[in-house]
Amino acid sequence: MWGSNFEKLYFSVILVFLFFSATFFQGIFCEPQNHGGSSAINGFDLSAVFRVQGNVYPDGYFYTTLNIGSPPRPYHLDIDTGSDLTWVNCDAPCVNCPKSPHKPYKPQGNNALPCKHALCAVLQHSSNYPCHNPSDQCDYEVEYADHGSSFGVLVRDNFPLQYLNGSTTHTPLVFGCGYDQDLSSSTEPPFVDGVLGLANGKSSILSQLNDLKVTKNVFGHCLSDQGGGYLFFGDTLIPAGTVWVPMLKKQVGNYYSIGPAELLLDGKIVFKGGLSFVLDSGSTYTYLSSKVYKAALSTIKKNINQKELNMAPEDKTLPICWKGVKPFKSINDVKKFFKPLALRFSKPNNAMLEMSPEAYLIVNKLGNVCLGILNGAEAGLDNLNVLGDISLLNKMMIYNNDKSQIGWTTVNCDRLPNLDRDSDIDFYRSEYAYDEL
Repeated sequence: MWGSNFEKLYFSVILVFLFFSATFFQGIFCEPQNHGGSSAINGFDLSAVFRVQGNVYPDGYFYTTLNIGSPPRPYHLDIDTGSDLTWVNCDAPCVNCPKSPHKPYKPQGNNALPCKHALCAVLQHSSNYPCHNPSDQCDYEVEYADHGSSFGVLVRDNFPLQYLNGSTTHTPLVFGCGYDQDLSSSTEPPFVDGVLGLANGKSSILSQLNDLKVTKNVFGHCLSDQGGGYLFFGDTLIPAGTVWVPMLKKQVGNYYSIGPAELLLDGKIVFKGGLSFVLDSGSTYTYLSSKVYKAALSTIKKNINQKELNMAPEDKTLPICWKGVKPFKSINDVKKFFKPLALRFSKPNNAMLEMSPEAYLIVNKLGNVCLGILNGAEAGLDNLNVLGDISLLNKMMIYNNDKSQIGWTTVNCDRLPNLDRDSDIDFYRSEYAYDEL
């Protein structure tokens, strides 16, 4: 995740895992249990779908609900393709936890992960805090760019999941049990129970399911500009006509990066030169490196009718806002004043990722329209270009780790595609995925 003073969410930059001496708790992974439907182990093709809630504005984040434990309890998790580890607020007991929609997770006496576990070794990014003993418990600390952090212990517990073919699994997976959160920042964190890490590291929930041969290492999300949407694991929902580009390799961290690309406004080049972009669902807005941002802002301003829109510097919702002759009620009222943006990728075949005005603008509570593209340099992102939620709206975005590809297609994010019947998301509401208090 990436952050600034304008977002209500966590911002991941560094993931450092510490290891401390503690009592050893033995445990092993076990194979998923199948209750009906085709075999998860033999089929290796199970797909699951989860309803997404939230919005770009005013909430500033999207989340889904996963159940954890036996008996299963629901937890709202901020969807973050910019970090690997999934963690929840934890009563171990909880030293310092923010207010959350559900009671903190209560660990069992035998589910802490020992230092000798392979995932613990994979997550060790610092040699300053080595394990003193292979049987010690594996502690973690996640540090965020806004100087916040989450500290806790790695644990393993059941994740009951129901799949589109009707089968269910109760699979023990590793996640963070965060019992000491220091999330102090200039912004209010999301009202969730934790974070669902979906980057392509070995500790992500999807990678673990893939290693257990439950599902392919493929996931996607579809975020609606009306709020909500859906998230899925597996490739069942991917429609024909999806545009694919290769993931960039040798990037810092496990982020999803694509490029090189040109930035266009109304079909005209805004910035020459091949640009790479990180896709981060943990960021509400899009961030451009300083030079690219200045070029984009200048071009957007030149294409605005100054008689219809005037700058509103008194509006602090975002750095750049405009006001009209009268307050705007929705994004539909301002679309006529702005041109579409697009990313054009040289390989393959000049693929285009189009961004209509609602994919880079918001209408705020004051009735003004604000630019959802920010200067990355002011957020400490230096030369990075980050596509946040706002630029991914109304598209199915697919992350195929098996083939190292990123895909997208424009769809209705309020309905599920590529299934036997045209049903809305509630038809697939799973007792495991969507249990409420």
